[in-house]
Amino acid sequence: MNSRFLDACRRRPTDVRPVWFMRQAGRYLKQYREIRAKHGILEICKRPDLAAAVTLQPVEILDVDAAIIFADLLLPVEPMGLRLRFVSGEGPVIENPVRTSEDIDTLSISNTDDLGYVGEAIQMVVKALAGKVPVIGFVGAPFTLASYIIEGGPSRTFLKTKQMMYSNETLWRRLMGKLVDVLGPYAILQVAAGARAIQVFDSWVGALGPDDYVRYVAPYSRALIERIRSTGVPVIHFGTGAGGFFRELHAAGGDVLGIDWRVNIDQAWMDISYRSAIQGNLDPAVLFAPLPELKMRTHELLKRTGTRPGHIFNLGHGIFPETPVENVKALVQFVREFRP
Repeated sequence: MNSRFLDACRRRPTDVRPVWFMRQAGRYLKQYREIRAKHGILEICKRPDLAAAVTLQPVEILDVDAAIIFADLLLPVEPMGLRLRFVSGEGPVIENPVRTSEDIDTLSISNTDDLGYVGEAIQMVVKALAGKVPVIGFVGAPFTLASYIIEGGPSRTFLKTKQMMYSNETLWRRLMGKLVDVLGPYAILQVAAGARAIQVFDSWVGALGPDDYVRYVAPYSRALIERIRSTGVPVIHFGTGAGGFFRELHAAGGDVLGIDWRVNIDQAWMDISYRSAIQGNLDPAVLFAPLPELKMRTHELLKRTGTRPGHIFNLGHGIFPETPVENVKALVQFVREFRP
């Protein structure tokens, strides 16, 4: 497949900068809202026809360089034996969070085939795209999943997670090992279905300091990324709020380092000695700026990364639901027309 996105993942030259967006399939699109009005998130994820339709929408509407499969980071917790539901206004809730040694004992690592619906959706998208652009699969990083299943949902303080980390390291390491044993096969299932790259989302890793990241988290992120890379596809390693330790994040692996908007992308790239490709990192709020401002900031970011091959243009986080779709379309054009 000829793909400027895949070329950039491998740090090969491209004609123009590849661009795609985290959360590019979402509420800012009227077409998505129409499907979402009739179906819950889990239902869309579990019905390959709906997941495929939603995945394809932004490719057609925005003309981006990759599709990312519509799924949820928490889907793997269900085959492990946890009860997941989505509460309007609150987000995901895990009804039986993991707190004790017995809770970890009962977690299953052998039911990843239950996630086959994600593979089916990827196959449908690959067929529909017919080689136009590649499909990106994704998994949550072990720390992010661990924090969800310990806290029982999103958290501001991650106190229960850190309590387990600090007070019972053996327990913590057993849990993280089990998560790698579930997330690895799940990512490989996506590759087998036709995903040409996998993004590992460490959405909550910014809750940690550098030393804790290196001690309690990096070994498991590294193990997961190595398992995925054994399939031959590139891995994008994205951490939110990890500006204080992106060298350590990079050291944990990945062909592409995804960074949020809190750091200067040129500095981040230089600090990892250009040893991987880099993805990011426009603040998603800039999409609410007037178009001349949006264009200026987009071109400034593209100038920062220079002519070195290996930059994938993306936001520093997902698209906000209130974002004007016309501005997202304009942003793609600003990236396309840029010449260094």
